[in-house]
Amino acid sequence: MTVLLLFTAVCCAAPVSNAISAFVALQTGIETGGGIAGGGTAADIPARMLAAYKKAVQLVGQHVATCRGMRWPILAGIAKVESNHAIGRNIADNGDIRPKIYGVLLNGTGTGGNTTVFPDTDGGKWDGTATGERAVGPFQFLPSTWGGIGKDAGGDHVADPHNADDAAPGAAIYLCGSGRDLSKQAQLEAAIWQYNHSSEYVANVMGWIDQYTAAAKDPDLKNVSAKVRTVIEAALSQRGVPYSWGGGTTAGTSYGLCCSPGGKSGASIKGFDCSGLTTYAYAKAGIRLPRTAAAQAGVGRQIPASLGKSALAPGDLVFYAYAPGRDSTIYHVGIYVGGGQMVNAARPGTVVRLDAVDAMPGFAGGARLL
Repeated sequence: MTVLLLFTAVCCAAPVSNAISAFVALQTGIETGGGIAGGGTAADIPARMLAAYKKAVQLVGQHVATCRGMRWPILAGIAKVESNHAIGRNIADNGDIRPKIYGVLLNGTGTGGNTTVFPDTDGGKWDGTATGERAVGPFQFLPSTWGGIGKDAGGDHVADPHNADDAAPGAAIYLCGSGRDLSKQAQLEAAIWQYNHSSEYVANVMGWIDQYTAAAKDPDLKNVSAKVRTVIEAALSQRGVPYSWGGGTTAGTSYGLCCSPGGKSGASIKGFDCSGLTTYAYAKAGIRLPRTAAAQAGVGRQIPASLGKSALAPGDLVFYAYAPGRDSTIYHVGIYVGGGQMVNAARPGTVVRLDAVDAMPGFAGGARLL
């Protein structure tokens, strides 16, 4: 009962691998507010980097003929977490990235989260130091790993991990392994796990892959009213923002509260929980919502769960409950965008993203406010 009350009160309210830990990179300044900064659309990726990701997809079959399912959002998800797409660096027309991207020196001191000593393998050729090893480039490979997967894709006869066109196919080759089918989620997750032996890392990267995949399939808003468009576009604009238990106001992201029923605190994370996101998006259309998902279920024209998900229209709130039919047990809310999808701040450890309406259990109907 305590857990249930907490849900309704707020909303929905490792070892270093061959490809170095994202958390080492993040602790050097890419992470902000407890989550990954930025949004989740292709527009947030430097055009030169996006071109490199797409080119790598075309090239990977030359090196791993049995690889299946490689897509640019997979490479973008890795690069987002590892280097934030080299944003802040100069990316030349030939793909060279300057200043070069270096991880922390892996000397076991604990700096940046590293606790294992990695002896030098390249004499400083790629990582700029002969005193030890550090990850390099936008995909943060160890020089020892790069030596086995690095390919020249830029035509200068040098496989350079600091070059976008070379680094991206190297990452694709590494993820493909001996011939994975990355269209299958289990194999994709295994590939990401190989990149970094951390379930949190896998979830983080998968969240970004979902965002970039969804970004290529934005909902069709041609035949909706101006207010519906305002609400949906406001919610979509927050894709990639981290989930924060208790986070979000009519003005935007905010630090959240401690703690979720699973023990996750939002106090150090600036973002949204589910009802914080709906509160923000509807405020953009001049509609002030109650703060919790259960309270929001009492606003507007009700859409009973018995009518099914097909009764939902773009802009509707969509609810989920532990016991559908009992509004007091509603624990989650999203914003329906059409096509069986909703904008969703799902749970701690994820980001705002497009999800299938079926992604959450306990469909409890909806509410139409527009």
